[in-house]
Amino acid sequence: MNRRLEAFLDGEIAALKERGIFRRPRVLEGPAGPRVRMDGRTIIQLSSNNYLGLTTHPRVVEAARRALEEFGAGPGAVRTIAGTMSLHLDLERRLARFKGTEAALVFQSGYTANVGVVSTLMQEGDLIVSDELNHASIIDGCRLCKAERAIYRHLDYGHLRDILRAARQKSTSKILVVADGVFSMDGDLSDLRTIASLCEEFDAIPMVDDAHATGVMGRNGRGTVDHFDLRGRWDIQIGTMSKAFGAMGGYVCGSTPLMEFYVHKARPFLFSSSHPPAVIAACAAAVQVMEDEPELVARLWENTRQFKEGLKRLGFDTGASVTPITPVIIGSGAKAARFSDELFARGVFAQGIFFPMVAEEKSRVRTIVMATHTKRDLEEALGAFEEVGRLLDVI
Repeated sequence: MNRRLEAFLDGEIAALKERGIFRRPRVLEGPAGPRVRMDGRTIIQLSSNNYLGLTTHPRVVEAARRALEEFGAGPGAVRTIAGTMSLHLDLERRLARFKGTEAALVFQSGYTANVGVVSTLMQEGDLIVSDELNHASIIDGCRLCKAERAIYRHLDYGHLRDILRAARQKSTSKILVVADGVFSMDGDLSDLRTIASLCEEFDAIPMVDDAHATGVMGRNGRGTVDHFDLRGRWDIQIGTMSKAFGAMGGYVCGSTPLMEFYVHKARPFLFSSSHPPAVIAACAAAVQVMEDEPELVARLWENTRQFKEGLKRLGFDTGASVTPITPVIIGSGAKAARFSDELFARGVFAQGIFFPMVAEEKSRVRTIVMATHTKRDLEEALGAFEEVGRLLDVI
């Protein structure tokens, strides 16, 4: 290895160890579910984005198996070169219908969807206005284009109004206002109704990343646009299929011209192959399950209420969360990492989150319950949280 590279890597890793946050990913030894086999033991999983338990839903698994047998292991090449499989078109029709839009386009991941959608649409002379706590993929999409950028304070719509007013006074061309529907670290919610009104007032384009809202918010889990009853008033909806859908991939939903534009212009779509057939079929089946089984979303929220109430009753600080994402604020990275380790020793996996993902003083253990957790699972988990909270003087 190059000596300079070796010295650099040694220094970076040593700094992580000194801060007490160096961790190797734990090894999952079976399917993702409410209880999983991890690092040689069975534990309660509280760090999965598998909100509805669809990774192992029989209809989703069977759809993947059939597609593998009928269409093979891979797509052959980029869709615009080798051809678009009928499976891709079927999924996009289902997504558009589910989201209440004219059309949809599938990307390789939620990350590439955000990067591709933002960086392709916004050009020199345009302005992107972004919530300060938006996901890293939105931030990276902003960095990859020549548009100007403005950041509004988290959920501060007075500040957003000031930015939009000043931009329109300068006759800025296109303005894109982008926000997470549900914020992935704090579990709080953007007020899309207020954002939509501001976009209409100042002729701006509203875009939402519904990665953590699809399958969670709205009718049958249709997301925050449906939750706020904004169909027809919202131009761009982004999402991922690696969370509530139980598989992987990203998508953008909107007008037909918008999708035609991205098919011809978006670099992540044009220069990388799409999903294998089994994954696409699994995603399509997951959409249908959400349509057919709304009780899964109801169960998710019932479990969420039970767990949140239990944490608050014990005295934990769960921040501003109003969704199944429930942070337990610890206060320092090293302590959050130790809290996670102590939970694991008691049969519960909840990942420690620290800088640079959140501010050091906001370090936390981040939890997400699933529709498939039982009441016993959640009571056992709360018991472990109580033990560790008292051990580490968090409660």
